[in-house]
Amino acid sequence: MIQGIGASSGIAMGKAFVLPNWEWDVPDQKIDVTDLAREFERLYEGIRSSKREIEQIKGELADVVGSEERSIFDAHLAILNDPVFMNEIQGIIKRQYKAAEAAVKEAIDHFVTMFDLLDDEYMKERALDIKDVGNRLLKHLLGMPEISLPTDTQPFILVAREVSPSQLVHLNPQHVLGIVTITGSMTSHASIMARALGLPLVTGLDVPLESLAETGDMMIIDGDAGIVIPRPTEEQIRVYTEFQRRQSEHRSRLRRLAGVRSVTPDGKEIALEANISSLKELEVALSSGAVGVGLFRTEFLYMDRHQFPGEDEQFEVYKAVAEKLAGRPLIIRTLDIGGDKNLDYFEIGEEDNPFLGYRAIRICLDRPDLFKTQLRAILRASAYGKVKIMYPLISSVEEVRAANRLLEEAKRELQAEGVPFDPNVPCGIMIELPSAVTIADLLAEEVDFFSIGTNDLIQFVLAVDRMNERISRLYQPFHPAVLRMLRMTVDAAKRRGIHVGVCGEMAGDPRALPIWLGLDVDSISMSSHSILPIKERLLHTHRSDSIDVLNRLWECRTAEEAIRLLESFRLSVEARMEEAEAKGKPASHERSAPADKSPDAGLPAAEPGIRNSARTAGTAGAS
Repeated sequence: MIQGIGASSGIAMGKAFVLPNWEWDVPDQKIDVTDLAREFERLYEGIRSSKREIEQIKGELADVVGSEERSIFDAHLAILNDPVFMNEIQGIIKRQYKAAEAAVKEAIDHFVTMFDLLDDEYMKERALDIKDVGNRLLKHLLGMPEISLPTDTQPFILVAREVSPSQLVHLNPQHVLGIVTITGSMTSHASIMARALGLPLVTGLDVPLESLAETGDMMIIDGDAGIVIPRPTEEQIRVYTEFQRRQSEHRSRLRRLAGVRSVTPDGKEIALEANISSLKELEVALSSGAVGVGLFRTEFLYMDRHQFPGEDEQFEVYKAVAEKLAGRPLIIRTLDIGGDKNLDYFEIGEEDNPFLGYRAIRICLDRPDLFKTQLRAILRASAYGKVKIMYPLISSVEEVRAANRLLEEAKRELQAEGVPFDPNVPCGIMIELPSAVTIADLLAEEVDFFSIGTNDLIQFVLAVDRMNERISRLYQPFHPAVLRMLRMTVDAAKRRGIHVGVCGEMAGDPRALPIWLGLDVDSISMSSHSILPIKERLLHTHRSDSIDVLNRLWECRTAEEAIRLLESFRLSVEARMEEAEAKGKPASHERSAPADKSPDAGLPAAEPGIRNSARTAGTAGAS
């Protein structure tokens, strides 16, 4: 048994296929000075072919994954457009008289070595993106095919030193049981893709690839606990077969909860809503029992294209979502680009601190033409459902008023044109900046609802870049400062009598459930796969107990103290759920350990609930 990082949940058992070295062998070929123009043209044609291929991949992914996963390939296009990367290749061709493929290989090695030397996990992961893009370019320059995977229908576990997003795109999930990589992390692009494809993934193994497995070896991987078991014993296979069976049973039990109201035993109801980016995601959300959409990210409409979407195109999408919801609430967040979400056709420019820069509502107010186009489309869709408008990254009352002035202009225009819309469409804001929290009482007088975006709020309150692995330990959702910010926001909303919800990653964290119950929030919105597990816990959690926990939580001086308290409460709820399960009621957690499970079976002795919480704490669900 080998311990690694569980980067994508689930259990896989089957024969391993060890992916061979995916770097091309490139001869260090020299050219004559008269061949320079030809080599540059070969390079440019290789770049054009690579770009076309990446655009094709993005198109193929449109119906498979969300905009976040497709944006990985925007990063790859950015590398091909990066003048530093291209200048390095061109300089090698020009100065050393090397063939285009030799120059590309040398440039790849240069940047990868440079990034690998940095004590920064994020930069090491970007080195893999450089290799991925560079190898795609080399493939075209050398005229080589893709590295092929087994073509028979026998499913396998893919084992590799590292796997690139490009390779994952070409995997058939029906033939791949799971993935094991030696290098990687929770935030790597490969991990993000694996989660989107629903493939268990264990990464970060401190063993050489050659000693881990050979093609054809039997293997078990546990993406929840981050465990790999090469060449398992019959007993280990039996135990994990039982795990899989119980997982399947639990998923069936959860599906039966889809139509059950989300009410605590003592009568507190919280609306469980979904964060979505597309109609496809909405279908999954509704099948999971979502009672509405608490966050419709409209950025996906603006991505994977060459110009801004027009009013009619946006209207048709918003209308389709509203009609599909059939009277359930739909909160549409206005355009939230900038920071880490940029458009190829909209030049923001280089910024020292893009997360603090030209983004979200700041762009919209600076470009009223773009903003009003979207507002008109949303207003038109409001005639077909229970639509609400939400502004992101609000920091002041002035911004809310400026946005609402444009909204009123759009209403007057549509009214003059005789276009139907809801004149009383509710309008709210995301609370994700400390400035918004501290003036929440003032903002509550300007809007109809609050939605707390915990991802950015934590990031800004603690001054921690949540994507920076070097300081990721400082990104603490249960830091006392964050908890106080949550209380201030909810208190301000309650005093004013407006709706208050949560739409960040904390909404789907089971440890945080007593916080929302204790604070008496009205709704929590999360990724679709979190809705039923959260509902199951809510059905077994008393609000009165949550209030007691919350009162003790305010006394915690550190995040560690808060987590201990919340973990203890979570385990007590799980015990109650297990007792209910034993009586034939819904089960408690995604995995129930077999009664005869023991360390002697080659498995970790930790409680399954603890393993589940560790997985949940690392799951991506950014708003």
